[in-house]
Amino acid sequence: MNISVSELIVRYLERLGIDHIFGMPGAHVLPIYDCLHDSTVKSVLVKHEQGAAFMAGGYARISLQPSACIATAGPGATNLITGIANAYAERLPVLAITGETSTYIFGRGGLQESSGEGGAIDQGALFAGITRYHKLIERTDYLGQVLNQATQALLGREPGPVLLSIPYNVQKETVDDGVLDQIHFPGKAAIRFTTPTAEFTELLRAARAPVIVAGHGCIQAGARDVIAAFSERFNIPVTTSLKAKGVVAEGTPLSLGCLGVTSNGEAYRYLVDHADLLIFLGASFNERTSYLWDAKLLANKKIAQVDRDAAQIGRVFQPDVSICGDILAVMEDVFDVLEADGMPTKSRDLLDVHQAAISRPADDGAVQAQQPFRLMQAFFSGLAERFPHNALVFDDNIVFAQSYFDVSDLNHYFPNSGISSLGHAIPAAIGARCFAKDSPTFAILGDGGFQMCCMEMMTAVNYGIPLNVVVINNGTLSLIRKNQFQLYGERYIDCDFANPDFGLLAQSFGVNHFRIEAEVELDALFASADLSGTINLIEILLDKHAFPRYLSAR
Repeated sequence: MNISVSELIVRYLERLGIDHIFGMPGAHVLPIYDCLHDSTVKSVLVKHEQGAAFMAGGYARISLQPSACIATAGPGATNLITGIANAYAERLPVLAITGETSTYIFGRGGLQESSGEGGAIDQGALFAGITRYHKLIERTDYLGQVLNQATQALLGREPGPVLLSIPYNVQKETVDDGVLDQIHFPGKAAIRFTTPTAEFTELLRAARAPVIVAGHGCIQAGARDVIAAFSERFNIPVTTSLKAKGVVAEGTPLSLGCLGVTSNGEAYRYLVDHADLLIFLGASFNERTSYLWDAKLLANKKIAQVDRDAAQIGRVFQPDVSICGDILAVMEDVFDVLEADGMPTKSRDLLDVHQAAISRPADDGAVQAQQPFRLMQAFFSGLAERFPHNALVFDDNIVFAQSYFDVSDLNHYFPNSGISSLGHAIPAAIGARCFAKDSPTFAILGDGGFQMCCMEMMTAVNYGIPLNVVVINNGTLSLIRKNQFQLYGERYIDCDFANPDFGLLAQSFGVNHFRIEAEVELDALFASADLSGTINLIEILLDKHAFPRYLSAR
């Protein structure tokens, strides 16, 4: 049966299992929007196309499934770039659909043309470095092959964003709906181990004080339960990267917390002072996690590395044993071997030393340094206590959560990693809540980032999407001000600004407002506010002259 290309694209979305598409219509993409009218795919109107890409990314992060965004030609497409670049850095399967001027006016100066012809901007070139696959579809005779290529890129072993740009006249052409039968959906084939696990198990048997360094790959592999069980069975402590907070429940005896330059340093000290074997599981050991690749973390230690991505093996350090394979399958195999051999548990002595060190009263200097951030510490303590499971936390700030937020193994913490773009948390949280409809959702960000994306709160209002937006209000770009304080002789420039009256802003949005200046107000917030079923704007006041103690990279 012949159908329009626009209808075929919508059916393709349905076949991918996509149930929401985030975007903004324009003349060059209206044929697709018209077909969405009768589709099971729900369109979500955003306030800016960048928000659409971030929402699609947030949806993909929580669902681990493909998501989609849509924009018109020219500025609609270029506004997607930052969000698509973030999806590329995060390896998120985001399908971006854009319109284009009709092919018969390519090169003639059509309104918003981005074909690359006749001096027009070349949209394909703009997206080439931030997508796994991109295509300007100028004809219908290869449409099946294009959609198949797009599917392989979205759902392959190393997924990432895909851009399909469809000219207006092509959208209105007809094709046989059998084109969809040319699409092959890649299976989840097991990844073979490229190195026998026997060497890995030998390292574990010989180690006195092994430590697991868990990265985001553990979450992607669905390996949280086996790592927690492995850690518990053999008394092996676990530290995580920022993106992997909650692989094992933080605040429990075998959790060393988060490893990273903005953390409290407990994991760092344990690794440097005690560990003799580091087991990297899906952890890239990037700048933040490695304290700018501090050599003391790896010195005089054996290293094992397991990662499904061969490009990560040995990328920034030389492992003694490396296994390229599925982390879940590898750890299950190693667990079974060591259990069958009856490997004794590792000594708890060092962990007892670590726990005692944490329990000791902090020195006066440390207490003084943390005093300005008591509100943030109390906020994250309250968040962990009030929502021990099922919460979604999108955090653009990350500095405070890394030290103060104990993420349970039943919660979901999403730091703003990727390309670390300001203005990410609110739209990403909205996208995630569209999938996880019953999960209390928080977007945490500074007041500078808030002003980049605050209008997307109206997207939540328009669709009745419950959301808690937590704004750290100190009237400055905190990281910039801190750097200028520490590294540039307090020569402050372009870091301070005026904020709106957040109470009046919340009133104009029609949402609840809470202003937090003292811990008693935090107690009241968590005791009585509806943080699951309404939209709330929560501002927490901080002193802009107070800086965390860590030193930024030079």
